[in-house]
Amino acid sequence: MGKVKEYSNGEVTIVWKPGLCIHSENCVKGLPSVFKAQAKPWIDPSGATTDAIIQKVKNCPSGALTTYLNAAGQSSEEVPDQATVTLKVVPDGPVLVKGAIHLIYPDGKEENKSKSVALCRCGASSKKPFCDGTHKQIDFKG
Repeated sequence: MGKVKEYSNGEVTIVWKPGLCIHSENCVKGLPSVFKAQAKPWIDPSGATTDAIIQKVKNCPSGALTTYLNAAGQSSEEVPDQATVTLKVVPDGPVLVKGAIHLIYPDGKEENKSKSVALCRCGASSKKPFCDGTHKQIDFKG
């Protein structure tokens, strides 16, 4: 999904994949001392404890934010049960899919996703089948 940015406080690294972000603002509203929408850079991992960061990032609906513990060098995210796929319809927003999925595009390209994706329901996303947050701009209801 393109560009990846990392921000560390020495203990934990926050990984942000802008191409997956649906701009739900869960991070900004939930931990504004770390996620500062108007600042550059917008993520300041020194603004909260490692545990608080990990807990807030786990609530990222699109999977655009993840973390890993620096000492371990591996994800601190819970790996979903590969046999279970959960779909959650967000009011006036995307369908959140958690679990291992195999996508097949119309052109035959195939892609595996193993954590979390947000699929567009409004039809206006420029990143179909993924949500890009356009539903907010067009005031999608559904």
